[in-house]
Amino acid sequence: MFVKYVGIKIPRYIGYFKNKPYCRLCVRFKAKDELSSNDVVFNEPINYANYKLTEEQKLISNKLLENFIKKKNSLVHAVCGAGKTELCFEIIGFCIKNKLNVGFAIPRKDVVIELYHRFKNIFKDNSIVPVYGENTDKLVGELIILTTHQLYRYKNYFDLLILDEIDAFPFKNNKVLYSFLRKSIKGNAILMSATITETQKQNYKNIGFEIITLYKRFHNFPIPVPKIVRKMGILKMIYLIKYLKKFEKENKPCIVFVPTIDISEKLFSFLRFFFKKINCVNSKIEERNKIISEFKDNKINILVSTSVLERGVTFSNLQVIIYDTYNPIYDVQTLVQISGRVGRKKEFPDGEVIFLSYKISRDMLDAINTIKEQNKTTFQK
Repeated sequence: MFVKYVGIKIPRYIGYFKNKPYCRLCVRFKAKDELSSNDVVFNEPINYANYKLTEEQKLISNKLLENFIKKKNSLVHAVCGAGKTELCFEIIGFCIKNKLNVGFAIPRKDVVIELYHRFKNIFKDNSIVPVYGENTDKLVGELIILTTHQLYRYKNYFDLLILDEIDAFPFKNNKVLYSFLRKSIKGNAILMSATITETQKQNYKNIGFEIITLYKRFHNFPIPVPKIVRKMGILKMIYLIKYLKKFEKENKPCIVFVPTIDISEKLFSFLRFFFKKINCVNSKIEERNKIISEFKDNKINILVSTSVLERGVTFSNLQVIIYDTYNPIYDVQTLVQISGRVGRKKEFPDGEVIFLSYKISRDMLDAINTIKEQNKTTFQK
């Protein structure tokens, strides 16, 4: 199925116990018991079919099911907001109906939690089990949504494994997590991404994946094209406050993305003197799920955030400002992903994306050009 994973051969990662080699990178990942599908009680899925798809989405949904029945792997390249998750409803329902083990993996815990609630609203009569670092009491269900780190528990388990955001941290370029992925699949895989490169697509095609692309958002509106605003020092702060005041007056929620945790905390401490309904999220904040819920409920209208909200989340009428966009953490894929948070709702299909920076990087220009090109392209099979 995949190119055979040959293991870690770098000497510094190899240890020995009773004269037998082991990988120091993998030693902390050890499942206590072998999981079995015999523990799963399957119910007939009845709700997912009520979800409406566009004609383009239906074509891809049917193609994914067709490929799976033919025991063929698929890679879906779909733009941000195209509805990658929705493309999988039919094939997931098919697996549940036929008592097949199906998993939906994602690199980040926050997105697992987000997807869990979305799937619960679709497959209301089925057991949806989220599995991540602090939530491993229940491991078996009709649909398992899990982080890529938790795949080590499911050796040779999944008849179908769907992996979204294949180019996201921490899965990207992580040989250990890739090994967990390969070993967890006994059937076939569907890989998905909004920002995969042409070279990466060709690599997967070379190992038997069928490449399926969707360059149109489900509501048929274009992806908002970012604009670059060059400011530095105090002028940058004045502009930021001015625009946040504008969004506040228009009752438009805004996320200010920043490159580091330190900057997120300092900028939040400064901005809270000017705004009351503001908060901050980063990987160190334990109650970030509560803060995100408050943002969705309009109890907060400004969020200062690191990359934890870069992928997999949807907010209504969202505006985005990327602060210090010249920072090297903001490569093309990251900027396209963040820009893709805007205009995802049919009721609010547009919005503003601002690259606020003292300098213009090649990645900033490439991200804008990528989005413009995607907006020109229609569905391709």
